Amino acid sequence: MIEKSKKYIDFFEFYDIIVIPFRGGCQMIFKDYYKILGLETSRVSLEQIKTAYRLSAKKYHPDLNVGDSLAEERIKDINEAYKVLSVPASKRKYDRTWNAYTARKTKNGLKSKGTIFDMFLGEIDKTGLGKNKQEPIYGEDVETEIKIGLEDAFFGIEKKISFKNVEGKNKTFSVTVPKGIRDGEKIRLIGQGKQGKNGGKNGDMFIKIDIQDTKKFKLKGYDLYTDLLLTPWEASLGTRVTVSTIDAETKIYIPQGIQSGERLRIPNKGYNDGKGGRGDLIAEVKIMVPKKLSEKEKKIYEELKEFSDFNPRNAN
Repeated sequence: MIEKSKKYIDFFEFYDIIVIPFRGGCQMIFKDYYKILGLETSRVSLEQIKTAYRLSAKKYHPDLNVGDSLAEERIKDINEAYKVLSVPASKRKYDRTWNAYTARKTKNGLKSKGTIFDMFLGEIDKTGLGKNKQEPIYGEDVETEIKIGLEDAFFGIEKKISFKNVEGKNKTFSVTVPKGIRDGEKIRLIGQGKQGKNGGKNGDMFIKIDIQDTKKFKLKGYDLYTDLLLTPWEASLGTRVTVSTIDAETKIYIPQGIQSGERLRIPNKGYNDGKGGRGDLIAEVKIMVPKKLSEKEKKIYEELKEFSDFNPRNAN
């Protein structure tokens, strides 16, 4: 027999809480957490769950319902519902029971007492013995990570990945990494996760992208950083030089007297920003001194030493 507590009949009706008695006086309680939070469906985002929780918690807050023991019970269930539904793993587990429960409801409530027992104990045959009718269980999602070079991420690449499944067997996939993918983004392979049970669909595989800097370029946000190597005379006199970007070359002006460590910003030559634009290329100046000098170069440097009064150690 299925019954609802008379003491809390309005509370149970409001929240769709069903008490299922078992042998020996034990009871099993199923609570509709979505109804408790005022939600009509399980297809809600975490943000919607948070919003519903805040509204429900405010409505039944003890300070606003002084002396109302029913409100005190409700706030406990509201907190319990949020604790379960705000965590993806526990939400998925709860949803399997919730889906089975709601599938057996009619417009006027539950179909019959037997239906509730079917949900938890399996169908009852003519002999009264339970048939273990199991609900489909969706396979769990799995996640892995692959490292790719910055240029491969910028241009896109077809990449093969191999890993061991739950049975210990190697599985190989060909994954298309789209052009301009961002660091930390995930590629979803539908149905390539853990196997479902009882006819349930397989889970999905999520591949997290870890973009690796190269010797030439470093990625920070949407900007790319590179070294700009200059000779002492280029830095002293100023000039125009060709700079290699990640996908082309461009000419930039070097102002007279530029110093090592200074940075030049080249607009729209960085990484894809995901909105149709690009970040900037930041070129950091490094003045390079020749390790070997010709006789003529050595003579020029010696002459410069004689008549130049520049001393960086005394510079203000």
